[in-house]
Formats: sequence, C-alpha cells, structure tokens
Amino acid sequence: MVAWKNKGRTLEINGHQVFYIKEGSGPNLLILHGYPFNTFEWKSVWENLVNDYTVFTFDYLGMGFSDKPKDHDYSFHEHCEMVNFLIEFWGIKHTHILSHDLGVSIVQELLARDLASQNCFKIQSVAFMNGGLFMDSYKPRMIQRLLSQSPKPIGKLLSKLLTKKKLKKSIQSVFGPYTQPTDKLINQFWDILNYNDGKSIAYLIGRLVFDKLNHQERWISAMQNTKIPMCFMNGPFDPNSGIHMANRYKELIPNPNVKLLWQDIGHWPQIEDPGSVLLYYEEFRREINNTSNRNYLD
Repeated sequence: MVAWKNKGRTLEINGHQVFYIKEGSGPNLLILHGYPFNTFEWKSVWENLVNDYTVFTFDYLGMGFSDKPKDHDYSFHEHCEMVNFLIEFWGIKHTHILSHDLGVSIVQELLARDLASQNCFKIQSVAFMNGGLFMDSYKPRMIQRLLSQSPKPIGKLLSKLLTKKKLKKSIQSVFGPYTQPTDKLINQFWDILNYNDGKSIAYLIGRLVFDKLNHQERWISAMQNTKIPMCFMNGPFDPNSGIHMANRYKELIPNPNVKLLWQDIGHWPQIEDPGSVLLYYEEFRREINNTSNRNYLD
C-alpha cells in the first residue's frame, strides 16, 4: 500500500488535496474506483494496463489518499467536476474509461454531461464493471443501508463503531466463494479506509449510493442514446450487482455488450480474476477498433 501511495502525487482542487497517478504510454485510459476504498483496488491489473495505455486515475475526495473534509456535501456533480479539472490538468483531449462500483455512476453522469456538451474532453469508450447502474436491480448490503439511509447522527455513530472484523465480514460477503480476500488485503483496505480518519465519514460518501435514485432517468436515457461504445464486464456471483444487473443491462441498453466472468467471481473481478478482466477489456478494445475500421471502409 505504501508503494502504491508512492506512485502518486497530489494536486490542489478547490482547496483540497487530491491524490492521483499517471503512468504508462499509449492511448489514454482513465480508470475509476469504487466505494469505500480507493485506486489501490486496481493494483492487480495496473502493470498490464500501463504496458498498453497511458493510465490516469485518482482517489475521489473523501476517499483513499485524498483529503477527507468532514463537513462537506459529496456529490456526483463534484466528482465529475474533479474529473474534468484533472483531465484539463493532464492535458487530455480524449480518453477511454474503465470503471468499477461507485465509478460506474460517475461515468453515467459523465455520459449525460457528454450529451449536453458539458465535459472538456471526448469519451472514446466506456467499460463498466460490477456497479449499481440500475437502482431497480441493485441490492445494497445491510451495512450500506445502515450507513447511508440512517439520519446523519446515526450514520456518524455507525461509522465510528465500524470495526475491522465487521468490515472483513462485509467484504467477504461480496467476493466469490473460491476467491476470498486474503487477510493482507483486508488489512490494506482497513488502513486505506482509516487514512486521514476516513472511516468517520464513510456514511457521508455512502449516501451517494441512494442519491443515484435522483439521477436514474437522466442517466439511463444517456446510456440509451449515446453513440459512445460501451460494455459491461460482470462478476456474476456479486450479490450487489452481479448476474441480475447484467440481465437488466441487456433489457435496457440497445445492442448490449455484456462480458460475463466465471460464474463464481464476485464484486471485485479485478482482484478476484485479474487475468480475465484484462482479457475481456482487450477484447472490447479490439471490437471498437474493428467497428471503427469497418465504418471507415464504408
């Protein structure tokens, strides 16, 4: 985890320090992490990705190694504003995006902004992975409900009472039966959550899970109307956003491109089966290139 932190730098955005990493060479690839940890979740696929792409990533405000203001209204709008700020800082005009968990919702907002010409960059493609794209199919864990749907004082207390043992149980419940997290990974996740007293505001970030309800119609419409190539890579065993989410994607999205991993892979495919994630992502990129070439020839 220390080595991961040493890869990155921080940049001040609106008075807050935001942790980011930029590494590799080749086509641009922005990767977005999930809740409640940080970019460290991409560690197992990182080296392979930076061999093929210029990879950009950052820890959202309130998470990981970025600042964690306690009296702050966290929002998807702010996350997208930070994406745009960083992309301008990095000097990027266009990028592909790979996203997981909370990151898929940030991309949904970016897609809606794209249709309204509100981003400072062009999205070349989107790969979603195990996230709550559609709230009518999303099945949050009890700990998520308690942290994010309780009145703020109760959420604050529950965040304070969260122990490593409870966190371990919660994480284990969304991993596949044969790809359970190691004690080392649990310890690393625990340290990341507690960095800069982040555990104390876990309930504030968690509230974004249900804030998605306010954006569903606009986001789904954007996914249905965009011309940007998309795919959904899915660990089917995930009780939150597994096979049921993949099936809903097929129902709602025109010409759906769904790539299912092995049936016993859960919520964190990039940790549980990094080889297959890399394989499916490369397949998706080949499909985009083949389509582009066909359109060019036509």
